[in-house]
Amino acid sequence: MDETTDRPPVGIGMTGFASSPPLAGSLEPSAEELPVLARIAGLLQDAKLAILTGAGLSTDSGVPDYRGPGSVPRTPMTYQEFVGDGVLRQRYWARNHLGWRHLRHADPNAGHYALAALERHGLTSGIITQNVDRLHESAGAVNVVDLHGRFDRVVCLNCRRVISRSHLADELESLNPGFVELVEAAGPIAAAPDADAALVQEEQIARFIIAECEACAGMLKPDFVFFGENVPKDRVDRSYAMVDAADALLVAGSSLTVMSGLRFPRYAKKCGKPVVIINRGPTRGDDTASIKLDAGVSPGLRYLAARLPTGAKSGG
Repeated sequence: MDETTDRPPVGIGMTGFASSPPLAGSLEPSAEELPVLARIAGLLQDAKLAILTGAGLSTDSGVPDYRGPGSVPRTPMTYQEFVGDGVLRQRYWARNHLGWRHLRHADPNAGHYALAALERHGLTSGIITQNVDRLHESAGAVNVVDLHGRFDRVVCLNCRRVISRSHLADELESLNPGFVELVEAAGPIAAAPDADAALVQEEQIARFIIAECEACAGMLKPDFVFFGENVPKDRVDRSYAMVDAADALLVAGSSLTVMSGLRFPRYAKKCGKPVVIINRGPTRGDDTASIKLDAGVSPGLRYLAARLPTGAKSGG
């Protein structure tokens, strides 16, 4: 993930699981939002949409975002830290083992279901998501590019063998019997963003045994893009093709801070296609937007799914 801001090295993890209960709130747009949504619906009335989503879409499912208002400041682990520092890697997996156990249950929210409905009604060329939580697929969407990868798989960096994250959880439990119980006995485990956990017992971290690839004893890594890694070219190409096949781009819940997402509204604008952004707070791509709605994502997406006509024309 090509991060563009300076950050101190620390590395605590990045996986995309829920870390808090789903947020409560109205699923209806506010009176101030309705006129803007009406303008958006008018602009997109006859358009085939490419859709780009970010962490702000999943906050209503309890999955924390990175830069939204009220988000907890943090510096996720970089790829270089993960592969180059055994102590940080051990810390990562110890904390992530707790995070997986406690924070793996997240369900799609109304925004995910609204986008799946737009797809089902023939209104989209595809969904590009920066999230790794797989909630679009859980909501029933089919044509999805998981731009930054997916949380439910682990890959060997040596032989490229892929296993499920649940299988790795069983392995880690076998290698570290009683670890979770021992940590929990010392007090409640505070959930932190991205399936991390606020584990500060250094003695327990130092004893944690990391699992290796069962096929080649290689290093295992979550199958998603860390900061400092590049997004695979085939995903980027497929995403650009979705924008090419669309008449407009709808950005939902992304601050567009990293270039991996920002490139698509910039490209759409260059191609002369309208860009609509729905996001709480400013984004780095606000200058590309034909219309920007500063609001929570789910109410706006439900509004559009209910009002855009089915069977939109094919994109050019």
